[in-house]
Amino acid sequence: MLFFHMILVGLTGGLATGKSTVARLFQDCGARVIHADDLARQAVQPGKPAWKDIVRTFGTGVIHADRSLNRDALAKIVFRNPTKLRRLNAIVHPRVAREQARLTKTIAAKHPQAVVVYDVPLLFEAGVDKRVDKILVVTADRQTQIQRLIARNGLTRTEALRRIRAQMPLSRKIPLADVVLDGTLPLAQLRREIGRMYRAWRRSA
Repeated sequence: MLFFHMILVGLTGGLATGKSTVARLFQDCGARVIHADDLARQAVQPGKPAWKDIVRTFGTGVIHADRSLNRDALAKIVFRNPTKLRRLNAIVHPRVAREQARLTKTIAAKHPQAVVVYDVPLLFEAGVDKRVDKILVVTADRQTQIQRLIARNGLTRTEALRRIRAQMPLSRKIPLADVVLDGTLPLAQLRREIGRMYRAWRRSA
């Protein structure tokens, strides 16, 4: 999908492979970055339609006293039950997709030769791969993913594995990518690789 000459890059990978770092480095280069997780957080603010659907589906046990979403409680439910995870995704994904499309059109109107990076963990699962010009998959070995999740999210090894396995395996994402980037590379090397990619995409915009 091209808006004028804009390049829309779908950035994805596995949990804790380094997508956020890659997105930040692209932003440092001048890319416009949209984070699906930010859009999802906005979509489930108290009282919004997605929030109401979540409470209706999963019960009041997934909200805090201040009515905000209790993400930990919800995660414990959905990552133990694939059917419930699909229900949650069906509530959130369409709303995120609409907001991403709106933001992308706004960027394209103001910056028709921009490189827009859409950071979306569930790119393939949500069908976003059909709406982007390039797909970049960030990878890491399983042990690194587990260690990062334990350190970052305070998960047990079992919980970390459960969350990793709830997503499409990296082994299936890699063959579908236009570019594969190792998220365990030293920061300086990552910066060089991303700078090279950004300049190439900018020239083709």
